[in-house]
Amino acid sequence: MPAYEYACKDCGKEFTIYLSIREFEALPRVTCPHCGSDRAERKYTGFFAKTSKKS
Repeated sequence: MPAYEYACKDCGKEFTIYLSIREFEALPRVTCPHCGSDRAERKYTGFFAKTSKKS
């Protein structure tokens, strides 16, 4: 399940939400778990995949 990182514009806290792709597409706004604000902004982060194959 993908992890989505957000930063709240009101309290400045960062948090992570784990959602399926369908849940993420259906979710119109994210609420900050710290202050309850709906002014959370998604952070764009990189990711990597680890496999057993040697490159």
